[in-house]
Amino acid sequence: MSLRRFILKRFLSIIPILFGVSVITFALVHLTPGDPISQMVGLNPDMTAADEARLRARYGLDGPIWQQYLTWMENVVVGDFGEEISTGRDVTEIIMTRLPETIVLGLFGWAFGLIIAIPSGIYAAVNKDKLGDTISRFLALSGISIPNFWLGLMLILIGSLWLGWWNVLPPSRQPLYHPDMLWYLLLPGITIGTASAASIMRVMRTSMAEEMNKEYVTAARAKGLPERSVVLKHVLRNSLISVVTLAATLTASIVSGSVVVEYVFNWPGLGMEFVEAINGREVNLIMAITLFFGVTIIIANLVADIMYAVLDPRIRYD
Repeated sequence: MSLRRFILKRFLSIIPILFGVSVITFALVHLTPGDPISQMVGLNPDMTAADEARLRARYGLDGPIWQQYLTWMENVVVGDFGEEISTGRDVTEIIMTRLPETIVLGLFGWAFGLIIAIPSGIYAAVNKDKLGDTISRFLALSGISIPNFWLGLMLILIGSLWLGWWNVLPPSRQPLYHPDMLWYLLLPGITIGTASAASIMRVMRTSMAEEMNKEYVTAARAKGLPERSVVLKHVLRNSLISVVTLAATLTASIVSGSVVVEYVFNWPGLGMEFVEAINGREVNLIMAITLFFGVTIIIANLVADIMYAVLDPRIRYD
């Protein structure tokens, strides 16, 4: 199978995957007790049963769940994701407003992961089975095992209480262009990039260790090439194939992991908006953000497959 046909096949597979994600998410939201109308009734004691019925009819919440889903799907097909019931804000506008913050956080975490992982992986491979390698593997295992929310809370504790950085968390709904946002980005970026750095470092070490045992490395050393040149110009280049594809795949993990990290650090991105939508039972916003995350994960995995085939022509997609 050619790469072009493979890409087309993967793009066509997006449709059933997103359909399944939407059905499951819609069902889970409606299985959860309460909805925005119920919360509005609870906050407004003067609202009558007739007022509640009118609101449910207005937003299509008075029919059976399958009918509500079909109505929602019909609107989505034409690009209408509805509005946030409690505020009347357009869902698409909400996503576009909060998306830049999530992208910046994800890029920072992704860059942090690569900057830490690649040099660490090289060092661990060159010093295989030595003390530095053991320490690197321990740190990598710790980075993978530690939950994002716990690491974030520990960084807040260390930064605010032990080091006296009282302004480690941004004020609520702080805009991205605020001059202090780069400072607020530091801790959540480290938190979201730690697991990625650990995963990439382990793959980098393993890949380089395998490459250093191959015949072309022995031949290069026999020609008298400096060890630094052998490692950086020959071994590193061939080892980056696995790292690049893993980095593309981890982009999806960074995006999905931003939900917890943004909430812990009060970062005003899609993750924070998603948690607030769940608390408010805002089904339109929940569905839209879920689909967006789903598309991002699928595209990230597709890019990883394409990059793998481009970097290694031996790969075939049969």
